[in-house]
Amino acid sequence: MLDEATLRLLAERGVWLSLQTLMADSANMTEARRSKRRPVIEGQDRVWPLAKQLGVKLPWGTDFLFEPEINPQQNAYLLRLTPWFTPAEILRMVTHDNAQMLALSGNRSPYSGRLGVVEEGALADLILVNGDPLANFELVADPVANFGMIMKDGKIYKNRP
Repeated sequence: MLDEATLRLLAERGVWLSLQTLMADSANMTEARRSKRRPVIEGQDRVWPLAKQLGVKLPWGTDFLFEPEINPQQNAYLLRLTPWFTPAEILRMVTHDNAQMLALSGNRSPYSGRLGVVEEGALADLILVNGDPLANFELVADPVANFGMIMKDGKIYKNRP
């Protein structure tokens, strides 16, 4: 529901805009909730490309924290960004860009060190994907099947072909 003038102001001031991709219907939603979401959902096709075009800083956010039962679906939600972003743009958003925003929390950050980059001394988590997510972005939707190695803080948590 943001207009171009507001998005332009966000871009000019370097403000981060954390949006979510919402779906139109759900069996668990009341009609009142669907009605409340409708203008937001209808505005997505306008706001995402315009924010991107204007250079608004866009991290990726969700409310998964408040609905832990859907955490296994988190990566599949990344596919919802494909109407507006390339796979490379999405991967950058959910890694580098999110890390840049988190770094703004200063002393409140639970991490000490550089985030969002792969370089010596940085706090880089690494994931090896069985396939090319730039060519087939659906690979990221199923990490159990498609992530061959997961390393966090230099410790390997998963390692299989």
